[in-house]
Amino acid sequence: MAAPASVRTALRVAEALESIVSRCLGPDGRQVLCTKPTGEVLLSRDGGRLLAALHLEHPIARMIVACVSSHLKRTGDGAKTFIIFLCHLLRGLHAITGKERDSLSIGNMQTLERHWKNCCQWKFISQTLLTFQTQILDYTMDHCLSKHFLSIFSSSKDRTLCVGSLELLLESYFCGRVGRNNHKFISQLMCDYLLKCMTYKSGVEVFELMDDCFIELNVGVTGLPVSDSRIVDGLVLHRDFSVYCPADGDIRMVIVKEIIQPLFSTSRSEFMLNSEAQFQTSQFWIMERTKAIMTQLHHQNVKLLLSSVKQPDLVIYYARLNGISVVECLSEEEISLITRIIGLTPCELPETSSPCEVSNTALVKFCKLLILRSKRYVHLGLISTCTFVPHSIVLSGPVQGLVEQHESALHGALKMLRQLYIELDLNYVIQGSDQNGTSNPLTYKNSQKSNQSSEIGNDSILRSNEDVVVTSKNVCANLVTSDVVELGAKVAPTNTFQANEAQRYLSPENKIIDDCELLANSTGKSTTENTGIEISYENLQVTEIAGKRNMLPLRCKSLDMCTSKTYHSSSVPAGCVLPVGGSFEILLHYYLLKYAKCQQSEETIVTTLIANALLSIPQILYKSKKGKNTFPQIYLRSIHALHSHQPMVSSQDGLESVTGKYQLLTSVLQCLAKILTVDLIISVRRQPQRNCDQDSEDEL
Repeated sequence: MAAPASVRTALRVAEALESIVSRCLGPDGRQVLCTKPTGEVLLSRDGGRLLAALHLEHPIARMIVACVSSHLKRTGDGAKTFIIFLCHLLRGLHAITGKERDSLSIGNMQTLERHWKNCCQWKFISQTLLTFQTQILDYTMDHCLSKHFLSIFSSSKDRTLCVGSLELLLESYFCGRVGRNNHKFISQLMCDYLLKCMTYKSGVEVFELMDDCFIELNVGVTGLPVSDSRIVDGLVLHRDFSVYCPADGDIRMVIVKEIIQPLFSTSRSEFMLNSEAQFQTSQFWIMERTKAIMTQLHHQNVKLLLSSVKQPDLVIYYARLNGISVVECLSEEEISLITRIIGLTPCELPETSSPCEVSNTALVKFCKLLILRSKRYVHLGLISTCTFVPHSIVLSGPVQGLVEQHESALHGALKMLRQLYIELDLNYVIQGSDQNGTSNPLTYKNSQKSNQSSEIGNDSILRSNEDVVVTSKNVCANLVTSDVVELGAKVAPTNTFQANEAQRYLSPENKIIDDCELLANSTGKSTTENTGIEISYENLQVTEIAGKRNMLPLRCKSLDMCTSKTYHSSSVPAGCVLPVGGSFEILLHYYLLKYAKCQQSEETIVTTLIANALLSIPQILYKSKKGKNTFPQIYLRSIHALHSHQPMVSSQDGLESVTGKYQLLTSVLQCLAKILTVDLIISVRRQPQRNCDQDSEDEL
């Protein structure tokens, strides 16, 4: 069993990391200057780059940063939020098991001690954290948060991107990673790049290609202002021509992975020459054979030769005579990218000496020499055979560090969009009443609307009300003075709540009325059609995700008579987003606390800890705000809107991915579970010595 000291140690490590990343969180975050013993300097707001630049010796710190790095490789977002959320979870565990337990209310102390007595073992808590996802989090996402989701797609059926929503999403993403002077320009550059590379039928495969081959799709140039960054048509290879022969008209290209000049012997054979005449004859045969191959390429109108290996001087000589441009030493990644774009595989050269046609050639629109700050590149106009239209980004910056920061931010945005285009699978357990007849708190019931519920056959359909989350600032053109658009619900009041009224809503004794009602379907089948509700957000269309979340089937035949667990599978549609500014955290906090009040088991404390830790993000985001935009005011307005079934209003512009938030939460819980299972920490301060063969067993 892990000792409480390990939790205290992990908390100290997490707090040290939190002190770094919390300073650069959100749109008001600051730049962090990191210096290394080698003299290198890093000035950045990117949490992933800052954590990677740290020289960490503590094993727990290394494990935490490794978990953050693994999360970033998959999602490209959430490094700073990861550390802050993990730190608050550790702080909550330490507060319950340490001296801070006395600060809890006396009325709830006996209940907490009774439940905590059964779950105080750290490894048991780690298992509870992992089962929290399948039994509570997935259900809450599917049945509660899903009614608040918006979509970046103007049409959910064919996943047509809404340009306005994409701009809001990217601007919010770059706001926390790029300096204030450049984040709008970089976000607009990224948006334009995506629109140029995508076609009407493009989907997740385009983001997969751009994510996998991002290094080959961008070029960094130093010594120029950031505003000189631009998008160029075609593909820019990070190579120079070995032979450059300008050509117009139809240009055909061929790719080879072997030396064109023929060889007499293979790697496991020998070619014996007994005289000078034989040597001269062999050299003449090699020259004539190479000449024949290059002449045949010229007859087939091949004017560009791409090679992954270094070609002999004889090949370069005949290529220049035949007007064939040659690019050598291309990497496997560059060859793979060209193959994926145009569908051209490397050709196999003919083995016979007689001339024959070379297969696997492709047409190229242009082949030019591109010079950027005295550095030469190969600029190709490829004709795509897939849904990706080849374009490259030229990123400029006064220094190399700034260019690398922008490259990292753009690459992370591609990873985020790649995850956003994938449906998020949810799997959870729906359990009916137990043997004593007590109903499962996972099954929410609305006592005030029970008269509207009915059963048809043995199926019950759960229908959620039409709450949406929108961002303020001129929501509708015809409602210029209003901050909220009305969608089947009353407009949220704008007055400031009194302290006593706020306490009444936040009081633990106040019973929370659920916003779900049981409705019956006249046909006995669940409705899964996409009935999107469009709202205008600063003249940009944002579509609310409706679809199957409006009519979610429960597999239990009867909610009151079911005594066995039912495994339910669902999914979050691709493209789901929420307004930035802590909307996801406040919503999930609200619904998790609602669950914790209904649940009477050891999971209550874990759920409460996670719910309270979620508020750490909006607390930091609104820390420097004043007036009605402080965290208490934002929180009270949000809770009041959820109680009264009114739309929530966000004080910040922008959108963020629901899938990214969900994956971030699960990654933090898995990292915390690893920390809780640590029994012994061994710190090795020196590299292990290499053992020679003659070392004795005693010396080892």
